[in-house]
Amino acid sequence: MAELPGAGPGARIVRRCVDVVDLLAAAAAGHGQAALVSARLRRLDPDALDRLRASGVAVVAVVEADDDAAAERVRDLGVRQVIGADAAAEVVATAIATARSQLDESGTGQAERSFALPTSSISAQEPPGASAGAGPDATRRGTVIAVWGPAGGPGRTTVALNLADELAALGSRSLLIDADVYGGMAAAMLGLLDESPGIVAATRQAGGGRLDPAGLAALCWQVPASMRVLTGLPRADRWPELRPAAMAAVLGAARSLADFAVVDLAFCLETDEELSFDTLAPRRNGATLAALDDADLILAVGAGDAAGVPRLVRALDELRDAQIDAPVWIVLNKVRGSAAHGRAAAQLTEALERFAGQPPAALLPLDAAAWDAAALAGRSLRESDARSPLRLAMADLARAVSGREPASGSDGGRAIFGRGAIFGRGAVPGRLAGRGRAPRGARGR
Repeated sequence: MAELPGAGPGARIVRRCVDVVDLLAAAAAGHGQAALVSARLRRLDPDALDRLRASGVAVVAVVEADDDAAAERVRDLGVRQVIGADAAAEVVATAIATARSQLDESGTGQAERSFALPTSSISAQEPPGASAGAGPDATRRGTVIAVWGPAGGPGRTTVALNLADELAALGSRSLLIDADVYGGMAAAMLGLLDESPGIVAATRQAGGGRLDPAGLAALCWQVPASMRVLTGLPRADRWPELRPAAMAAVLGAARSLADFAVVDLAFCLETDEELSFDTLAPRRNGATLAALDDADLILAVGAGDAAGVPRLVRALDELRDAQIDAPVWIVLNKVRGSAAHGRAAAQLTEALERFAGQPPAALLPLDAAAWDAAALAGRSLRESDARSPLRLAMADLARAVSGREPASGSDGGRAIFGRGAIFGRGAVPGRLAGRGRAPRGARGR
């Protein structure tokens, strides 16, 4: 331990670290409160900075004279205090004190979390002037829609894929992101190559601070429906490559690339790593939580049957415990008359109002034949069978999400088993006005 010359008695050098791994270990052990790091330090990425902040360590970057590229890189990574290598001790001490103050401020004043109901106050998105396949726009602030739900195969990928396709059909620029850390299936369902770079390459570029909207677009597939697709992990055991900080950067680029980015997420929200390790450990579910926290709207997808509804109710409790600050719309999938006594729509709505505290925003009918045909052809429901009840239901859900009027043939009071009406009685977002919030992105934030 040594005094930092000229910086006063409160600043001491407690350790000199040789690399990022050594730095993270020292931070986790509580050896210091601030870190002076070279802007050219290898493996200094958003994940490493997140780990330092989680350990209560503020970061000050040191750049050599005239090394503007390095200074710009660390600022892009989120380091706000950057000083020159020849800075006086007083300047160093001031930068450290400012960084510490900024770190303390970022850890307080969190907005109150809430669990929101769907509402009709969604303002309609302006129709894009160019085609859905147009290039990125740095001024665009797109909407991120997270599609999530409990275990048991409720149909998260089915909803995510077809929602993105229907949004593209409405004239919006849409992007489907497969971020399932337990093994995504979006590529297989669309007949795309499973070994394409996809989200792995995107997160790798984001980790180095190099990902921008144009780079993200280059990693996406362009499918015939003018929808971009960022494929998922080719193998589930590669989940450590999908880091939470990188996911936030990918979604940031996605907002500039698309009007709507639909993210297909895994079911699990557990954080057992914090109990199993005495140091910071990779979190398998960290990317899922990061995407949910950054989303403008969460579609909680559950199966509309005797097993699926209890699973969904328990999962919604876990979502509340995670303190996710985004409106949540409940979407019941695979709804059929045989799964309930009497009218399925009324029974399911009553159960969710009683046990989850809110009605479903959408009830999607079971249409196994149409979905099997679409999956075998590697197409969306709209491309495979445009008159399928499930496809028409997805089209109405897309209109509700985008703030557009439902199709003229849809009626919230009509049975869901035919002609595509998706809303049960009392479940239309328009009938819940004043009881919740709209998607954040649709409010022009």
